[in-house]
Amino acid sequence: MIPPEPTPLLTRRATLNRDREEEYRRLVHDYFADNCVYQPNNFKGRFRLRKNVFQRIVNAMEIRCEYFQMWYDARGKRGFIGLQKCVVAIKLMALGELPDSIDDYMIMSERTARESSNNDVNILDQSPIFQDILTGKALDAPFTVNGHEYKFGYYLTDGTYPLYSMFLKAFRHAIEPRDKFFKRIQEGARKDMERTFGVLKVKWHIVEHAARAYELDTLRDIMYACIIMHNMVIEDKRRNITEYSPTEPGHIQFQPGTTKYLHRVVDIQDQRKHKKLREDLKDHIYDGIEVE
Repeated sequence: MIPPEPTPLLTRRATLNRDREEEYRRLVHDYFADNCVYQPNNFKGRFRLRKNVFQRIVNAMEIRCEYFQMWYDARGKRGFIGLQKCVVAIKLMALGELPDSIDDYMIMSERTARESSNNDVNILDQSPIFQDILTGKALDAPFTVNGHEYKFGYYLTDGTYPLYSMFLKAFRHAIEPRDKFFKRIQEGARKDMERTFGVLKVKWHIVEHAARAYELDTLRDIMYACIIMHNMVIEDKRRNITEYSPTEPGHIQFQPGTTKYLHRVVDIQDQRKHKKLREDLKDHIYDGIEVE
């Protein structure tokens, strides 16, 4: 008697028959046709954006990012187009859903959904803030306070941050009236920023979920994407306080490792300037209150 052949250990993964063209027609019929199923209020509720703002994002992504352009695989089967991928990416950020939850309606695998989300945010910004400042790609923001000039802007921080010239921290143990007043003003301004973050959490639910599963770069890009889309919504409502003026991206002026680059590093990490900036702003704010 001939024994049966052993079952192979490795088996080929079953391929799901995802009809991408049919899904595209259904998507257009539901949201983007002239007589679509879901009205503007439904669209805004699901994507946190009005349809014209959403279309601006789709057009920009298709032009600037190859990933969002339509392509065909080796079998000649059409892939997902930019509209489908943007729907997935923005829906994931708006509702905070898991990538595999998209498969039921969008007929899109978890991997493609995750890639769509990551590429959508990666195209918005690729450079860390400090690296752009150090290389000169980001413009300097010089200002004068209390008769002293400073080259860079500053960020409001708490006590855990280093004593850099671009970080403005409150006094840990304020005793003098000026120190106490400055501490109250600085912490109040930081509270406003925290409330702004709360607005983002309400609108983009991906921000309020656990973040340990993401890489640091991905977290940064998710935050930038949510902030940029929030600003686009404000602009669309004509509630913006300034007009957006597109400019050419800055060029690197100071190559890492050069003398000028190292001078900027020293300038930013100068603890004396950090303390001097805090003293100047403290006097400027307190003296302004006394004049009033």
